[in-house]
Amino acid sequence: MKIYDISLPIACDMPVYKGKPDKRPVLSVASDFTIGPVYESKLEMNLHTGTHLDAALHIFPGGGTIDKIPLTSVVNKCSVLDLRQVTEKITAADLAVRPIAGGDFVLLKTRNSYEQILEGQFIYLTGGGAEYLVNCGVAGAGIDALGIERNQPGHPAHRLLLGAGLPVLEGLNLKEPPAGRYLLVAAPLNIIGAEAAPVRALLLPLPKEWQCLE
Repeated sequence: MKIYDISLPIACDMPVYKGKPDKRPVLSVASDFTIGPVYESKLEMNLHTGTHLDAALHIFPGGGTIDKIPLTSVVNKCSVLDLRQVTEKITAADLAVRPIAGGDFVLLKTRNSYEQILEGQFIYLTGGGAEYLVNCGVAGAGIDALGIERNQPGHPAHRLLLGAGLPVLEGLNLKEPPAGRYLLVAAPLNIIGAEAAPVRALLLPLPKEWQCLE
């Protein structure tokens, strides 16, 4: 069985949003064999580091938290859409010519995965594109960038998706998996009261019993 790991590795020199030094993770030794019988480490990082899931509290005061996102949303049927021809932003028109199944978690595969433009002028989703996905009845949206939008005024993509109860999966590496349908496994750490959480995101073959239900 082919398993695609679509997560970014966590490392001190990894890409972070806009390359801000204060967003880089710090891994330190809490205890080693010189002072005790076991080795233990401590990781300090922003919850929006690398591959992570956003909940509504990220944008909306009093919004839902990461521990309230149902696992059925993030362990779900998934569509990977190939949008590598897009040069700046993904619009509703770009999405309208691609197959999107209602109930699928949609992942946007762009040039970001190939050109490693995670910290700079990465490809992003417009508000119109987000509205189109909401109207398609998707279960959530993800992208191979550290943000689903590139600091757009008012954060329309986040507001439309999270406001509709759709989780946002950011920081993916979609270079390897071809466009198509998969089983997405993207459960976040169960951090009570948090607005986001790290994810080890995987794509697996869509189970035959799910295909039969199409």
